[in-house]
Amino acid sequence: MATVSLVNVNKIYPGNIQAVHNVSLSIERREFIVLVGPSGCGKTTILRMVAGLEDISGGKIYIGDKLVNDIPPKDRDIAMVFQNYALYPHMTVFENMAFALRLRKYPKTEIEARVNDTAEILGIKNLLDRKPKELSGGQRQRVALGRAIVRKPLVFLFDEPLSNLDAKLRVQMRTEIKKLHQRLQATIIYVTHDQTEALTMGDRIVVVKDGVIQQVADPITLYDRPVNKFVASFIGSPPMNFLEGTIVRSDSKLYFQNGPFKVRVNNSMLSKLEAFQNKEVIFGIRCEDIYDKLFASEASPDNTVRATCEVVEPMGAEAYLYLRCGSNSFIARVSGHVRPSVNQDLDLVLDMGKAHFFDKNTEKTIS
Repeated sequence: MATVSLVNVNKIYPGNIQAVHNVSLSIERREFIVLVGPSGCGKTTILRMVAGLEDISGGKIYIGDKLVNDIPPKDRDIAMVFQNYALYPHMTVFENMAFALRLRKYPKTEIEARVNDTAEILGIKNLLDRKPKELSGGQRQRVALGRAIVRKPLVFLFDEPLSNLDAKLRVQMRTEIKKLHQRLQATIIYVTHDQTEALTMGDRIVVVKDGVIQQVADPITLYDRPVNKFVASFIGSPPMNFLEGTIVRSDSKLYFQNGPFKVRVNNSMLSKLEAFQNKEVIFGIRCEDIYDKLFASEASPDNTVRATCEVVEPMGAEAYLYLRCGSNSFIARVSGHVRPSVNQDLDLVLDMGKAHFFDKNTEKTIS
């Protein structure tokens, strides 16, 4: 397995359309790294440049110690798994998995050994004589994985490989790919627009917006300490609640306020928010950090707001409450046993130790 390094990589399409802006990224050997972002953000373009399927407009790409800017895809020792599986319909599963090895003139005995071993790992040994049209979506995805694995490449590249599967199968295949990574100790670069996939699979996650890397971090750091509003909004489901308001001082304490929504700033943030006194900021808090007062262990008037429940969305063990306080709308995730009626007023406690504040002008985290 190899490291992958991108140094100030750019991609400019005709018409001076810049899809990727000065991307620099170092990927360690055996690391599972996920590129995540909305459609059109440049994450697949980055992957295709690593694969050699897109020419770069500037910068350098290294696989191991080798500069690969001008090396064709077939000589980069990478394997790519595509969104649409890209299986040959006229070939059997065995032939699909063996195809790349035959092109490289591997001995027949080694081809058979590699294909059979890989099929055993993926649980598709009983499918080797079938053709793709006879397989389910999940089975086709396993064959596509197998075709990549048999080559034993330096780097695996995955381009939204689970997007064509149903929700239940996606969850299953996420687990299978993670197990494969642990077993193969492979270097994997994985592209997805699904932040749940990113959080559950990646050793590190690269959040991309408009061709620019916003943050690179492990899943917990990314979730708890986003560097800007975009990362905070993209990572997490439902997304973080955002409210615009003003930092005000009262009785030597700082508060965030927008109309009747008023909560005291936690002591850990006092020094950081002093400079924003009487200025507008963006307040962020995740839905799981808002509690019904009846179930909160630390409730005081300083961290409690009264809001009207507009919609209750039962989810089994938990429920989402869609709430309004003055002009402010936000979501709370509470126990499924909490079932307020529509238009009922609730006293809600906010865990201000987990609140986030963003500069309204730059949308960067205030820290």
